[in-house]
Amino acid sequence: MTKNTVLKRALQAAVLLVLMPVALASYGQIERYVAGTHYVEIANPVNTNDASRVEVIEAFWYGCSHCFRFEPLITNWEENKPDDVDFVRFPAMWNNLMKIHAQVYYAAEALDAVDVLHEHIFNAINVERNMLQNESQIADLFAEHGVSEEDFDRTFNSFSVRTKVNQAERRMQDYGIRSTPNMIVNGKYLIATSENVRTQQEMLEVVDFLVEKERQAMRSSGD
Repeated sequence: MTKNTVLKRALQAAVLLVLMPVALASYGQIERYVAGTHYVEIANPVNTNDASRVEVIEAFWYGCSHCFRFEPLITNWEENKPDDVDFVRFPAMWNNLMKIHAQVYYAAEALDAVDVLHEHIFNAINVERNMLQNESQIADLFAEHGVSEEDFDRTFNSFSVRTKVNQAERRMQDYGIRSTPNMIVNGKYLIATSENVRTQQEMLEVVDFLVEKERQAMRSSGD
């Protein structure tokens, strides 16, 4: 082996030693959360409302104690989310009571009163043990927080609210939601607490990871 060969190989080894930590850090970031372990890839991706932004959906149920405890975390996350992220609440349903509560949510949305009513609806069910299982109980709660009887009657059973409930019920199958709370990123990935995602905070960390993954993919497709 010549002196030049030795020097060349030594230089190559030195370069590898410099670059290896960077490469490993990059690889570690990419592999920090893995499909099939920390999140599920949705077999048939669901269209989002705005293809130019990354959509993040929270699938929740007002009667779910885990969703009730998740609310402060998701509210803080929403307040600090990047500008290119769309946050959408999605009322899950697989029984009649959940369908009524989905109707409650979409009625509040139609009245532009989600910000006012959302926390009170959670509290009514989870703290006060008022299950809001009939229209009279729901109307009373809305009235207590500023919605007139006339506006409630006009909205709660309206065609637009019923349509949104029915559409959401169909999309439950598309997303593959089986529990709450679940998070869906850009119609492609489903995240829930599990053996490998043990806390709700970690669930949001997986969401952030996938948001960045989608952001990079959108940039690449636009090049």
